[in-house]
Amino acid sequence: MPDTLPPAEPRPAASLPSGLLDALLALLGPRGVLTDPADIAPHLSDWRNLYRGSSPCVLRPANTGELAAAVKLCAAAGVPMVPQGGNTSMVGGATPDESGRQVVVALTRMNRIRDIDPVDLTMTAEAGVVLKTAQEAAAGAGCLFPLSLGAEGTATIGGVLSTNAGGNTTVRYGNARELMLGIEAVLPDGQVLHGLRRLRKDNTGYALRHLFVGGEGTLGFVTAATLKLFPAPRETEVAFCAVRDEDAALALFRRFRDRDDSAVRAFEYMSGTGIDLALRHIEGATLPLAERADHYVLVDLATPRPDGGLRALMEAVLEEALEAGEVLDAAIGESEAQRGAIWRLREEHPEAQKREGASVKNDVSVPVSRVPEMIRRCSAALVELIPGSRPVPFGHMGDGNIHMNLEQPEGADPAAFLARSHDIMDTVNAVVRDLDGSFSAEHGVGRLKTDMVADWRGGAEIDLMRRIKAAVDPQGLMNPGKVLD
Repeated sequence: MPDTLPPAEPRPAASLPSGLLDALLALLGPRGVLTDPADIAPHLSDWRNLYRGSSPCVLRPANTGELAAAVKLCAAAGVPMVPQGGNTSMVGGATPDESGRQVVVALTRMNRIRDIDPVDLTMTAEAGVVLKTAQEAAAGAGCLFPLSLGAEGTATIGGVLSTNAGGNTTVRYGNARELMLGIEAVLPDGQVLHGLRRLRKDNTGYALRHLFVGGEGTLGFVTAATLKLFPAPRETEVAFCAVRDEDAALALFRRFRDRDDSAVRAFEYMSGTGIDLALRHIEGATLPLAERADHYVLVDLATPRPDGGLRALMEAVLEEALEAGEVLDAAIGESEAQRGAIWRLREEHPEAQKREGASVKNDVSVPVSRVPEMIRRCSAALVELIPGSRPVPFGHMGDGNIHMNLEQPEGADPAAFLARSHDIMDTVNAVVRDLDGSFSAEHGVGRLKTDMVADWRGGAEIDLMRRIKAAVDPQGLMNPGKVLD
């Protein structure tokens, strides 16, 4: 939590190799190089305040050519570089270390949408374009860019691609990787990979673009991408449901999927504890049901068909589930405002947990069929580990990704609780491993989970990752200390 960390510590630019700062200033201009400690400070800590590093300066290139030239200068001087977009990483993936040697490269000035083609259903956007801006630009062209997550008002295209972000609509549209057709990137030696193709079929050797999606900036900097668009939905329906238990939540998902898989845009699970925290801490949040429950789901349906009949579908499935005892109560949003209010209960979970006190995040995934067992087993194990602690599982039941978070016991010392973060993560991961899952679903590895990679992805898998890293970035200057320790 914020009060458990020392202040961020900018380092003087004089700590850079001789002549490098002058060369960078000549290249990028005064707007492109931040050296004032007050200007640098916001770039030195992550959203969760897990890490606070040091840096001699922040580079802010305005275009790909400037970035490529700056990378060449830093590479020649042996200076490590840390890419940063909206700085919303949950695992410290965009934060410099404490050495004061790493230069932050902020890509937020590279924020042009270069092209939108509603016939090809593609958009080419630069790395610094905010995700919400990309969504709005697509909507303005009569299309849909479906990637959606809680930080979409801050997160950038380069960041969501570098972390292979998932979010709320993965069950229907896939992760960021599935939404990317082509990519432009600056390599560790300053070369530019020109791969902004908008082809649906391009079978010409290694798909190099995929090295950078999920690479977290360790192989190069994503500067632009060609993204898939979809026809805009003509009809949407959102429901908030109290369900009997975790198994009933999964049964409801299967009912919707079996009735019309293409209509299910999102299916989110929330615990009673999580909703209680949202109602307690988020101004204006209200429960749309008559009584509190221990388990809830959010169902979001959408279709581009003008005669999709989603309301009839929603009501029919919920009626079946009510008769079966799976759903205890449900409310269907009657307006855009009501649908937004339902979604807000889900989206404000991280902020509500932050305001309640210290919490440890566990972004994990298991096969969809095993989500109920994972929630139950992890919750029991965590309470046994730290009596009085409060499991707050929530997230994307439709794709198997649950944020198995743990809130500190009421009245406990936040620092003492956070000191057990790795014990908490190990407890969750033991269950997840037993259920054939993953220790990182959509947040990435960053700095937080590098010690887990060798254990979970050992043998030939990690050996190949290390060989790729060594081949592409032999000096180890690209976002060092992330993904691979």
